[in-house]
Amino acid sequence: MFNPQKFIEEKILEIKKVIKDNAIIGVSGGVDSSTAAVLVNRAIGKSLKCILVDTGYMRKNEIVFNEKMLKDLGLNTLVIDAQGKFYKNLKGITEPEQKRKIIGETFIRVFEEEAKKEKAKYLIQGTIAPDWIESGGGLRDVIKSHHNVGGLPEKMDFQIIEPLRDLYKDEVRVLGEKLGLPKDVYERQPFPGPGLAIRIIGEATPARAKIVQEACAITEEEIEKASANGEMSKPWQYFAVLLSSKAVGVHGDVRAYQHIVVVRSVESLDGMSAAYSKIPHQVLEKISVRITNTLKNDVSRVVFDITNKPPGTIEYE
Repeated sequence: MFNPQKFIEEKILEIKKVIKDNAIIGVSGGVDSSTAAVLVNRAIGKSLKCILVDTGYMRKNEIVFNEKMLKDLGLNTLVIDAQGKFYKNLKGITEPEQKRKIIGETFIRVFEEEAKKEKAKYLIQGTIAPDWIESGGGLRDVIKSHHNVGGLPEKMDFQIIEPLRDLYKDEVRVLGEKLGLPKDVYERQPFPGPGLAIRIIGEATPARAKIVQEACAITEEEIEKASANGEMSKPWQYFAVLLSSKAVGVHGDVRAYQHIVVVRSVESLDGMSAAYSKIPHQVLEKISVRITNTLKNDVSRVVFDITNKPPGTIEYE
């Protein structure tokens, strides 16, 4: 059985032995990177700097929320606006694996720039077991390359440290609680490192990012509201995806050929397998109406995904 206190004590000793200079950590505000940041901060204190990168593919108001949360935890945090770099590097890219690898390398190059300023020799990552398992290697097939594993470039200017590498999501949540993270952080639903870029099927343009950002916000708000009102249990993960295909819709007497949004919601323990959520129809209807009304110039149709994992994955790319 996982013992969080024993893990904390052992890892702090291990980190102190390994890290002798300044280090940086890429934080997203999710449970994995936030837990890793607090853990390493206990070991090396002011020698750690947290880098929160605005990729242009974060959720609505995510950067503002995460910056405050990380600073409230006492972490030395710097926000870097790298939207232009990510948009430029992903221009014209539609293949999922290529997209993930480009995102991974772009993150590393941003971190390298900051590492030079801080004279940091170590990069801490919130990598957990499913990340490297699904990224393949050895006898394992590649399910999808996680940006912090399969998306890493061959040449980097620092040493990678992954203190949570052997843990699963449920264990990370227990660890996060033990380390004193707020409940809304250690219970927060998973969010992919590549962000909304992999919830946009096809090219992840700035305009398409804005659409899926709004659709995701609406989906999350309605599901969380229904859960709080006792209409349903809160799912493990829930979000919206923007498809590359379009469908005909009607606005008044005018036909419109617009985007299709998929609502995806699953129940899981560790993300290795999942079952689609049985969301009440009245909740799905509210999500659909809000999305098509709010994004009436962009979206004409909303559908609900009822695929388990396997055969599907939780994310679409």
